[in-house]
Amino acid sequence: MVHINIFDTTLRDGEQSPGVNLNQLEKLEIARQLERFGVDVMEAGFPASSQGDFEAVRAIARTIKNVSVTGLARATKQDIDIAWEALKVASEPRLHVFLATSPIHMTYKLKKTPEEVIDTAVSMVSYAKKKFGQIEWSAEDASRSDLDFLVRIIEKVIDAGATVINLPDTVGYTTPEEYGRIFRYVRENVPNIHKVALSAHCHDDLGLAVANSLAAMENGATQIEGTINGIGERAGNAALEEFGVALNIRKDRYPYTTNLVLKEIKRTSDLVSRFTGMAVPPNKAIIGKNAFAHESGIHQDGVLKHASTYEIITPGLVGIQSNQLVLGKHSGSHAFKDKIEQLGFSLSSDKLSEAFKAFKLLTDKKKEVTDEDLFTILTDIQTDFSDVKKYELEAFQVQYGSANLPTATVALTTPEGIRAETARTGQGSVEALYNTLEALIKEEIHLTNFKLSSVGQGRDALAEVHVSMTVNGTAVSGRGSAQDVLEASAKAFLNAVNRVFFNAKAIQKEKALI
Repeated sequence: MVHINIFDTTLRDGEQSPGVNLNQLEKLEIARQLERFGVDVMEAGFPASSQGDFEAVRAIARTIKNVSVTGLARATKQDIDIAWEALKVASEPRLHVFLATSPIHMTYKLKKTPEEVIDTAVSMVSYAKKKFGQIEWSAEDASRSDLDFLVRIIEKVIDAGATVINLPDTVGYTTPEEYGRIFRYVRENVPNIHKVALSAHCHDDLGLAVANSLAAMENGATQIEGTINGIGERAGNAALEEFGVALNIRKDRYPYTTNLVLKEIKRTSDLVSRFTGMAVPPNKAIIGKNAFAHESGIHQDGVLKHASTYEIITPGLVGIQSNQLVLGKHSGSHAFKDKIEQLGFSLSSDKLSEAFKAFKLLTDKKKEVTDEDLFTILTDIQTDFSDVKKYELEAFQVQYGSANLPTATVALTTPEGIRAETARTGQGSVEALYNTLEALIKEEIHLTNFKLSSVGQGRDALAEVHVSMTVNGTAVSGRGSAQDVLEASAKAFLNAVNRVFFNAKAIQKEKALI
């Protein structure tokens, strides 16, 4: 059985999904869950891209000890130096450096000749080798590169010190047969290829990311890269939960092993979905809510007689439990603590107390509290604004009628501790509320996205709102939940604005640890 290493890039390529903006605590929570999920390598971010990303990568590198933590870098000394400063505290510092190799990228993006690209790749890997023991070199847009040129540059970067060679399908262009042939050609024609591991990184523009990853594995790749829920640039990356379950279900076809703990799939998927605000489509393979639902009478009859007639994957395999402990208004703190540990959260005593109070308040309004409700409570308290000066909502009221212009009145406390109140109108209730909030907040705000969803089912379901905006030119996202849609909307708006203050405070704390 050949072992396949799993390289997770949810926190780097996944966060590049449009509208996704994770703060440091959210990244740390996801990183801890990825560690439980059993990934081998965790790409924590792109340290040179921003101060916030640098601090988040360093915090993850300091915290995560059972997974190799890496960061992305362009083929420049500056990027490599910044990555080293972020990653040198890791138990196994690892660098991921990339350079484009396709004719279209070399001509129009890099404006370099093939020989200049080789020289740059070799010199930067050699430079990085002075700092990092593990170096992954990626041939960006490898699937559209000339194979003989790939052979030449790969041989030289291996001699320069690369330990992993990644051949990404950067734009999701290739097919399984073509992609497998690239790996086969490289294995057969690079004389020193035995010194490194081959890695596959596939995008899903044509819906072939997982199929291409499997083809690469069959042709010599021993590392597969992807993200949770398949999130990422454009149409996303190979979904790691799909890849891992495919190997498990089709052992007859794929004699390969991984360290993935498949029963952690559901909670990992839920956590990433909540923090990113990217809902999992109902028909998503493995973890969509319809993955184990059967509408057809023929299918229902078959499943009742024997599950394997129409179910090739059991819900328990991926962590979907049928005998869940139901919490309600009479549940105590012990049952609550046990449940949140089942969901994969580890809270301090203060945070546990805060979450339990929020749970008790919810039980006054709902007869049964679902796992989805608990996820909402727990993710809402992950960003600790307690020691940050911020905007706090005191009260609000919205007047609406089919014949009247919606009007919102809001009272809040500013970061300076001043109580402010005003009213504004809008074409709808949410617009009136947001116009009023914006009038009370001195920061320059531009709302770019608003998403409303229901947590669970029924008329007593929680409303969950995700917003994306720029605050003083900085892109942030926020979320809020409540049984009232307008209250959830107000919470999400202020949560996003306050993240600017929180992120600045987190960066100060990280700098203080240097």
